[in-house]
Amino acid sequence: MAENSKIEWTDHTFNPWIGCTKVSPACDGCYAENLMANRYGRVQWGAGEDRQRTGKANWRKPIAWDKDAAATNSRPFVFCASLADVFDNEVDEMWRYDLMNLIEATPNLVWLLLTKRIGNVLKMTDPARGNRMLPRNAAIGATIANQAEYDRDRMKLREVKEALQPLFTFGSHEPLLGRIILDKYAPDWIITGGETDQGPHKARPTDPDDFRYLRDQSRELGRAFFMKQMTRKAPIPADLLIREWPEVA
Repeated sequence: MAENSKIEWTDHTFNPWIGCTKVSPACDGCYAENLMANRYGRVQWGAGEDRQRTGKANWRKPIAWDKDAAATNSRPFVFCASLADVFDNEVDEMWRYDLMNLIEATPNLVWLLLTKRIGNVLKMTDPARGNRMLPRNAAIGATIANQAEYDRDRMKLREVKEALQPLFTFGSHEPLLGRIILDKYAPDWIITGGETDQGPHKARPTDPDDFRYLRDQSRELGRAFFMKQMTRKAPIPADLLIREWPEVA
């Protein structure tokens, strides 16, 4: 479950395990559930269901990517857990410990840890609780689909930034399910996009002006802005085809 990614804002994807529980409106049309549970029947989604750890061969792939990056003097991005959530409460704590060790062992990679459970990050990277600290080459992101989630989670993400000093923070406003008003606590990188059809779930439309509103606020706040896709992957209007990247030290 690792690949050279087709996701526009990353170079690779890596899945240390598979499976999750829906916790946000953004989860309603979950791509991972449709693929891994509904289509392939590999795992069941939901609370109390087993998460499935991926194999040793998969876990060796980031080591190869890191060697290639060192040889080419590059810093490729790795989106971690596109089919799961690193900070899922129901994941074996040792799996997460192993993942943090892998991230630290691949310093030439920029690891993108995106979660719908941003409130778990501090405790799940706390050595006093027996957990592994967040490695220095990791960025932390939160999925934020609407204004209510932004109001609830932006300060949690800010607290993570101040306490753990990740490479940067990012917000995944995909699917964007309404206009979001940003403020000075907005993440460093604003990624947004529309929803696609997933099995019986039909994509909910997003007003293009809501994407433009995020774009304009990002400019005003000095944040990098990345427009991934329109609803149902319709053509992106020329004024929205902006794909900026955060600064990485």
